[in-house]
Amino acid sequence: MENKILLEIVTPYGSVFSDQVDEFSATGSEGEFGVLPGHAPFLTTLKIGMLTYKKGQETGFFFVNSGYAEIGPDKATILADSAERAEDIDIERAKAAMKRAEERMKQAEKIDFARATAAIQRATIRVQVAEKKGSK
Repeated sequence: MENKILLEIVTPYGSVFSDQVDEFSATGSEGEFGVLPGHAPFLTTLKIGMLTYKKGQETGFFFVNSGYAEIGPDKATILADSAERAEDIDIERAKAAMKRAEERMKQAEKIDFARATAAIQRATIRVQVAEKKGSK
């Protein structure tokens, strides 16, 4: 399809999203990147972050929990550990997870710091993505 790129988001549990979009952006290991149709091919790892796409007047938001992105001129595949649409995120549950992770961080000598940091990061991004569903 002209001036569109096929965006596919896949997790170990199956396809989460597959549609022709105008553009999208995601959080790679080297920072945020944007993709338009005709983009030069590249591969990158993904960090915990937000994926945003535009399709006409519609803007969509996903929470992406690490993974890989394979970008081509007319197709992009996101292979994520997990991914959730903004409208599927339970914001109260995400906020509770953030609060639990922050409490664990206060007990610095008794915890796995990297695991607690990742938990806070996941919860924070999930809350940010969930809050986007009302701002479309």
